[in-house]
Amino acid sequence: MEPRVKGFVQSYNRERGYGFIVPLGGSDPVYVERDDIEGDPQVLSEEQQVTFAIELGEGRMAARRVRP
Repeated sequence: MEPRVKGFVQSYNRERGYGFIVPLGGSDPVYVERDDIEGDPQVLSEEQQVTFAIELGEGRMAARRVRP
C-alpha cells in the first residue's frame, strides 16, 4: 500500500472536475481530477482536509485516491 499524505483542498472546480490540493508541510500544490476522488467529488470544498497518495501524472505531480 502506498503512503498516504494529509493536506487540504486549495481549490476545486466542481463544474470542470479538477482542482489543487496542498500537502501539509508546505509542498507545492498537486493537481487532482474528479476520477481520483473516492466517494462523491461534489463534497470537496476549499480548506477541507483530505488524505491522498501522490503520483507522477501527465507531466506533473497528481493526487490519487483522495479521501475527504
